Amino acid sequence: MAARSKARKRAVDVLYESDARGVPATTTLAERIALADPPVNEYTVALVEGIEANRVRIDEILAEYAEGWTIPRMPGVDRAVLRLGVYELLWREDVPDAVTIDEAVELAKSLSTDESPRFVNGVLARVLRDRPPVALLE
Repeated sequence: MAARSKARKRAVDVLYESDARGVPATTTLAERIALADPPVNEYTVALVEGIEANRVRIDEILAEYAEGWTIPRMPGVDRAVLRLGVYELLWREDVPDAVTIDEAVELAKSLSTDESPRFVNGVLARVLRDRPPVALLE
């Protein structure tokens, strides 16, 4: 598994755990950094911090594009994967869109339900289709 793929998986783990515990993702991240051997990848840190900083807007976007699903009703892993995908699509210009969607679908395949990859792909494809300029996100 490539370094960025591992970093994304670890970011999803942190996001999921934080959601389950009801604490900010940056709190869980700080705990993981303190205990980590080997160290937490810099890309994992950048992802978790970026998602947490933009979480309100990311969740608004997900609520708009996840047809028939509310944020609380989504499986926790799907919610974490989608937050990661939306963040990479809209805030990370260094990641190609196709890579973002493919990585999110692969995470959903390996971590969630049989229906999750199609759901994740559909939501992220709709977000990409209507992608607002980053300036409008804030």
